[in-house]
Amino acid sequence: MPALVTPRLRLVPVTLAAVEAVIARDRAAAEAVVGARFPESWPNDDLIARAFPVSIAEIRAAPDVRLWGDSLVLLRDEPRVVGSVVFHGKPADGVAEVGYGIEDDSRGKGYATEATRACVEWALGERTVEVVQATTFAWHHASITVLRRCGLAQVGVRPHEIFGEVLVFERRR
Repeated sequence: MPALVTPRLRLVPVTLAAVEAVIARDRAAAEAVVGARFPESWPNDDLIARAFPVSIAEIRAAPDVRLWGDSLVLLRDEPRVVGSVVFHGKPADGVAEVGYGIEDDSRGKGYATEATRACVEWALGERTVEVVQATTFAWHHASITVLRRCGLAQVGVRPHEIFGEVLVFERRR
């Protein structure tokens, strides 16, 4: 994925070196690799568990597959990471599943919508992607708003192993 620029944000591709530094909880190394400050609470166990559901060995074995489309969200006019937009690996079936997160102090400013929209547009421009999907909980109104503002529509529900079910949203090319 190339770096993307929006009116207020820069979306910088996630590299293997950045992942290794984050997983090692080496904040200084992660910031040096990315060239920006991380939020005070990053990296932490929760971030690592959500952002890297596969092992570092799997990421190292195929970074072009596992980190496909993943980006850190930086403020355009300040070298500060405010979140990330990630895909669940390079799609083999034409379906790219996207997820996103914005750190607590930067929420409510539209960054999730702006960053996710740019990544969805990029993904749908890739010849191997026919549809971008995302899931969220029915009670997560902010997330539903982001998805709708990015042009995704609810198409169903999917079982969740812990929380019962999630809503499925998608946008087709």
